[in-house]
Amino acid sequence: MALRAHLETAAGMARSMVVYYGQPWRRRALRRFYQALISPDDLVFDIGAHAGSRSKTLLSLGAKVVAVEPQPAFADLIEKHFAGQLAGFERVAVGARPGEVSLRISRRHPTVTTTSPDFVEKVGRTDGFRQVRWDSEVVVPMTTLDLLIERYGIPDFCKIDCEGAEADILSGLSRPLKLVAFEYIPAMPSVAEKAIDVLMALGNYRFNRVIGESHQFHWTDWQDGTHLRRDLAALGPESGSGDIYARLEC
Repeated sequence: MALRAHLETAAGMARSMVVYYGQPWRRRALRRFYQALISPDDLVFDIGAHAGSRSKTLLSLGAKVVAVEPQPAFADLIEKHFAGQLAGFERVAVGARPGEVSLRISRRHPTVTTTSPDFVEKVGRTDGFRQVRWDSEVVVPMTTLDLLIERYGIPDFCKIDCEGAEADILSGLSRPLKLVAFEYIPAMPSVAEKAIDVLMALGNYRFNRVIGESHQFHWTDWQDGTHLRRDLAALGPESGSGDIYARLEC
């Protein structure tokens, strides 16, 4: 069983590396996209760093990156390949309060590792996830965005990609940030709705979104929360995921 688990983990990691690093045209598009948002020496939190592809791009733009990744195989990868490059690295989950949390892992699909039981239940029923099995579980330490800020400073950009835990993560934030990005999943609309509510309670935000891995904004003009909610409500549960960007207005 141990050998099988090791082989499944290795195969899943190899698949992830191909997805994140094996499509150079997408990496170039991501760099162009971030170049319009990030300046040299900006402090960036990469919450849910996975294989480090976003961190790598942000580092190439001169950003100071704090990567956060609790999944053991990905965390080992980041420690090995990003040693000395990051402003900080944390092998922890992030949530509404500090403590511990169970991390549910799919060995064959490690990028869908999650702390959210609802993610497993709801997203696991969609067509794109029917072959995914969360077949491993580990308890990991959990911190909050406020505690990360206390340690590293206020980020200019905070990217969150944590498979259904985005709203809980933002609930651990008590101050507005200049720019936030978080994943939205149409099969779990309540997560995006709560995340929008949390951000709007913190400050005057305008929103945009990126569909899938297109690395371009859906709208030319940034929209208010009402417009964004209406747009997301029109999506069906089988619609593709993407990222919501929230920009703090002066």
